[in-house]
Amino acid sequence: MLPSALLLVMIGAAAGMLATRLMKVNMDLPSAMGLGVLGALFGGLVLRLVLTAGGWVVTFVLAVMGAMALIWIWQHLRR
Repeated sequence: MLPSALLLVMIGAAAGMLATRLMKVNMDLPSAMGLGVLGALFGGLVLRLVLTAGGWVVTFVLAVMGAMALIWIWQHLRR
């Protein structure tokens, strides 16, 4: 379990960076990586239960989608 959790953290950090760039959000690096990791946990674990096919590419895509969802929620809560 530990290696897969570490992989999700690494994928999440990259996904957070990509999600902030795709959404054109100006966010500091630690915040972007933190949201990405949370997004990876959400996208990689919860949504993966629905999709049985996978691999690291699917996990990365779901992590980016999860990070983008969290960024959207974060932006709306700040207003």
